[in-house]
Amino acid sequence: MTEYYFDQVVFLMGVLSIDVTVIKPTIEHASAISIICATGWKQTVQGLCSEEYQTLNVQNWYHPERVCNDILTGSYTHVALVDSVVVGTIGGGMTGSQTGEVFVLYVDEKYRYKGIGRLLLEALTQQQLNSGAIEQYVSVQEGNYLGIPFYEARGFICKGKRSKVTETGETLVSLRYWREIVSSSVKDHVNND
Repeated sequence: MTEYYFDQVVFLMGVLSIDVTVIKPTIEHASAISIICATGWKQTVQGLCSEEYQTLNVQNWYHPERVCNDILTGSYTHVALVDSVVVGTIGGGMTGSQTGEVFVLYVDEKYRYKGIGRLLLEALTQQQLNSGAIEQYVSVQEGNYLGIPFYEARGFICKGKRSKVTETGETLVSLRYWREIVSSSVKDHVNND
């Protein structure tokens, strides 16, 4: 299977340019992924759940050992690097023969709004297209002012809500977003070497 990477994409922001490389993560990236995901997730639930639940969830999902294991099993699929430093990550997989899912997507807040999230989503989407996906889902925390506009701008449509009662007795609501994906969904910066 051909691997697709987004190599050395240059963004011009005024007089400042940023070289972004999107690659498969290694366990050496686990600590940075852990920090970026824990920080990003806590920002999405700020004011929506208790500090106690936030601490429990971060310990469960974003502990460096868990992240290492998830890298090795392929749950984290790509990282974005700037000057060899991890500035964003995405993870996902196939949840059906033609269905892809975005499990996680976070970008360090210093690098948001520079196209890095888009590059990460395109890399995962291409991987899922190569695996036979024709549709893609993502769950977004209700009230997530960062994630909802991002996914809606990329053609995702809200298809419903899921409620969950946490270990601390709090109710959290996630929105289920869906989009059809075809080869034309992923077009810019694909290297077919």
